[in-house]
Amino acid sequence: MLTGSFWPALFAFTAVTLAMFVLIDFGTYVAARYRERYLEEAKTELDDVLIQMPAGRILDLSVASSALGGIITIIVMVLQLDSFSWRWGLPVALLVALIVFPAPRVGLKYIRKRRLNKFNLQLEDALGMMSGALKAGFSINQALEEVADCDLHPVSVEFRLLLQELRLGVPLEQALDNMSRRLNSDDFDLVVTAIVTARQTGGELTGTLERVAMLIRERVRINQKVMALTAMGRLQATMIGAMPFVLMVGLNYVSPDMMSLFMSSAAGIIAIIVVVILVICGFLAIRKITNIEV
Repeated sequence: MLTGSFWPALFAFTAVTLAMFVLIDFGTYVAARYRERYLEEAKTELDDVLIQMPAGRILDLSVASSALGGIITIIVMVLQLDSFSWRWGLPVALLVALIVFPAPRVGLKYIRKRRLNKFNLQLEDALGMMSGALKAGFSINQALEEVADCDLHPVSVEFRLLLQELRLGVPLEQALDNMSRRLNSDDFDLVVTAIVTARQTGGELTGTLERVAMLIRERVRINQKVMALTAMGRLQATMIGAMPFVLMVGLNYVSPDMMSLFMSSAAGIIAIIVVVILVICGFLAIRKITNIEV
């Protein structure tokens, strides 16, 4: 029984088993850390858009959308290809699943960006209301209540949260700083600086708010002009990113035999993966160029 090859085989089996335990333990640790970080970031993004939802639900949606994307990819490849091979179909499905995984987080960031843009557009009107209330003899807290009571979403919602902190005894400077960190808006940072400086130096807050409102109005005008000038570049980024996939679908209908052979070969699968990576990099590069900060 104890031949010359027994002990080497036993040592190899033990080494492989211990290595598997180490890899499993390391993988579990990495997955736990990633899950913790993912939930923390998702919770912050949900709080930013004021959505009452557990952060774990976003992770569940990410896993579900990833699995659904992979399954749909397998189904489409089975229906479209005459000779489907799991050897190449599975990597493509996994690639699609990885691409689809961050979709819920991307949606949250898009909602937050839309909400922030709307807040910046409404901030000028809010400052006008505050300035008018201060001219009428109201205090700064009463001026903030005027904005909170108006029907301007999301600016009125944010000012209601600000007033709730003030009623709980939070100092005005701290409450404004909390609101500024929550919104991460450059325009509102100017408002916070103006209010804090006027309160510390005893300056005229009404005139300061009017000048800040004028500055925000000018920034919005310039930003809209820049968006109009870069609209063609953003459209080109979308068209260039979609063109390879549109051509692939068109060729699949024009010459299905050629596309079936292409999708069934190793070179074809590798070419598709490289094209997807290059298209994503090119799209992000064009978007970076056309995204001009004002």
